[in-house]
Amino acid sequence: MSTTMCQVMGFIVSSLGVAGCIVSTAMDMWSTQDLYDNPVTAVFQYQGLWRSCVRQSSGFTECRPYFTILGLPAMFQAVRALMIVGIVLGILGLLVCIFALKCIHIGSMENSAKANMTLTSGIMFIIAGLCAITGVSVFANMLVTNFWMSTANMYQGMQNVQNRYTFGSALFVGWVAGGLALVGGIMMCLACRGMIPEESRYKAVSYNASGRNISYRTGPYKVGSGYEPEMKTRKGAGYEEAARSEDGRRSYPSKHDYV
Repeated sequence: MSTTMCQVMGFIVSSLGVAGCIVSTAMDMWSTQDLYDNPVTAVFQYQGLWRSCVRQSSGFTECRPYFTILGLPAMFQAVRALMIVGIVLGILGLLVCIFALKCIHIGSMENSAKANMTLTSGIMFIIAGLCAITGVSVFANMLVTNFWMSTANMYQGMQNVQNRYTFGSALFVGWVAGGLALVGGIMMCLACRGMIPEESRYKAVSYNASGRNISYRTGPYKVGSGYEPEMKTRKGAGYEEAARSEDGRRSYPSKHDYV
C-alpha cells in the first residue's frame, strides 16, 4: 500500500511540476521593469521568452514577439532550449508513468516491467526538473548582471540609456515547478524499489562451490577416493598376492588359482 501511495503521490507532484513548467515558459513576465526610482509611470514594460510587452496607464497592452532568433543573446536561447527540453521530458515521463501505475492493469504486465517503467519516468522527471531550475537560474543571473550594469550607468549620469529590469513572476513559478518535478521524480524512484519482487532481487547472483560436488547421505556409507583401481593379476608366475579379508585375516590362494 505504501508503494502504491508513493507512486501515486509522485505522479501527482510530477504532473504539477510539468504543468508549472509549461505555464512558466508561456508567461510573459520573466523580467519586469524596475519602478523603484520611478513608481509613477505612464508605460510599464515586461518581457518573456517569446515576446516583449508594453502596458500603458490607460490599460492598453501591446505585445511584440521576437521575430528573429539569431539576434537574441546566446544565453537567452539556451534558456529557451532548457525549458523546452524539460517540458518534453516531463510529458514523456507522464505518459510512461500512466501505464506504470499499479492501480492500472494492462493485459498481463508483470510487476518487474512496471518497476522499470516507474524508474524510467522518475529519471525523466528528475532531468526535467533540473532543466527547469537551471534555465530559470541562468535567466535570473542575466537579470542580476544587467541590473547592476544599468545601476552603474545611472550613477555615471546616463539615466536614459536603458531601463532596469528585475525578477518577474514567471521565474518564481519556474523555480517552484522545477522543484516539484524533481521531488516527484525522486518519489517515483523510491516507489520503484518497492515494486520489485523479492525473489527477483537475488536471482542475478548465483554462488557455486569450487571443487567437486559433495553429496551427503544419511545412513552407512563407504568412504573412498572416488575411484577403485583394478586389481592386477600375474599370470605365469604361479603367484598371486593374498588379499586381506574384511575381518583382518589373510586368505591364501587355492590350487585352482594357479595357472
